[in-house]
Amino acid sequence: MSSGGAEDDIPQAERKTVTDFCYLLDKSKQLFNGLRDLPQYGQKQWQSYFGRTFDVYTKLWKFQQQHRLRTSETSYLNEAFSFYSAIRQRSYYSQVNKEDRPELVVKKLRYYARFIVVCLLLNKMDVVKDLVKELSDEIEDYTHRFNTEDQVEWNLVLQEVAAFIEADPVMVLNDDNTIVITSNRLSETGAPLLEQGMIVGQLALADALIIGNCNNQVKFSELTIDMFRMLQALEREPMNLASQMNKPGMQELPANSVLLIYLSATGVFPSGRSDSEGPYDFGGVLTNSNRDIINGDAIHKRNQSYKEMHCLHPGDLYPFTRKPLFIIVDSSNSVAYKNFTNLFGQPLVCLLSPTAYPKALQDQSQRGSLFTLFLNNPLMAFLFVSGLSSMRRGLWEKCQDYLRKINRDIAQLLTHSRSIDQSFLQFFGDEFLRLLLTRFIFCSATMRMHKIFRQETRNYPESYPQLPRDETVENPHLQKHILELASILDVRNVFLENTLDDY
Repeated sequence: MSSGGAEDDIPQAERKTVTDFCYLLDKSKQLFNGLRDLPQYGQKQWQSYFGRTFDVYTKLWKFQQQHRLRTSETSYLNEAFSFYSAIRQRSYYSQVNKEDRPELVVKKLRYYARFIVVCLLLNKMDVVKDLVKELSDEIEDYTHRFNTEDQVEWNLVLQEVAAFIEADPVMVLNDDNTIVITSNRLSETGAPLLEQGMIVGQLALADALIIGNCNNQVKFSELTIDMFRMLQALEREPMNLASQMNKPGMQELPANSVLLIYLSATGVFPSGRSDSEGPYDFGGVLTNSNRDIINGDAIHKRNQSYKEMHCLHPGDLYPFTRKPLFIIVDSSNSVAYKNFTNLFGQPLVCLLSPTAYPKALQDQSQRGSLFTLFLNNPLMAFLFVSGLSSMRRGLWEKCQDYLRKINRDIAQLLTHSRSIDQSFLQFFGDEFLRLLLTRFIFCSATMRMHKIFRQETRNYPESYPQLPRDETVENPHLQKHILELASILDVRNVFLENTLDDY
């Protein structure tokens, strides 16, 4: 079963890059296995062998730095889509079902799963629906033909793909009631432009760490809906992406560059107050998906004299603050990350989700976090909290236009503020971070005005450093805009007319 036809679509230079990478990878594995088989003591032959192994691993590491094989550039996704499409069109897996080899069928199922992920990220929902139908048929055939232990897991994959397709809580409809596929890419929605005279920093987003471990969310191939939304938002950024903390990213960042860390994970809470109350005493977020240590939505220390070893504490991020750092925390213990100390004086901002939501919205966790939805698609989030489940395309586009006006005014509020921390303005020069900041303020202002969110302050987002509330999230001019948007949608009754009273 050859895939040569699809490989022909790959440019010669890129094919050579992959070939060279595979050669270095195979060589490193051979040398490492040989080193492992050497005697553990006696003789000195291991020294030269170790030197050669180390040299190859060094070359492999440098090669990966020079040739980023996996980034968030849309062009790479488009190439993957073309490759997977060629496999499907030319029926490379057509003979698999005629052979009595379950491992080949699993390979075919994995191909479908990867193809679906690429199509989801590219927003090719029509193709996704066709692939899901084909995958469902393949899983059914696989289940009937082989008595294997992974049948339940593959059926779960189908259920979770369906959850990703249905993750958007609001349907946008054409006049003929067909569903409009909405896009959240920055190039189409547009960040507010910088006006002449705005004093902002010259920092640029260069690297991103996407970390997710929400046990109350649907996962598809270890990708939660919140991580999926953030990856969609980052598509236009030609940056490096990683899913782990143990990468030497900070040393690689060029001057005037920013690292974005996005955490979407279950909260870890301390079992009691500590005398010191340092950066490891407020808990953090869970880094281990072992469900045995989870108690509901959060885990607690089993012994107060020790720290939870599977917790990512604010203090664990201190090494990253040596350079400009932008953090988003979506967690039930996001407020733990208010307890930062900016040790190196570099620009640092943390955007923190609410730690609780009104009871009426708590059963929506399978569709992802409301906070991340606001950062990814603020209009859809606004419609959802307003109790709307569908909308005509014309009204949707009218509201999008008005939301762009709101974002422009939020940008002016930030840059004209006299008491705002300068870190916010340092990041404001980057288009994507500017969009995140304006959407965060829109989210905060909306929740502070919404009647059901006013029940307790845990329902509000927070930030480090704190924003001047009267100049940003509770600014009367912004509140007027939100009420006007609610009026366009005929949902003004769910918002308070005056939220400036003390609470």
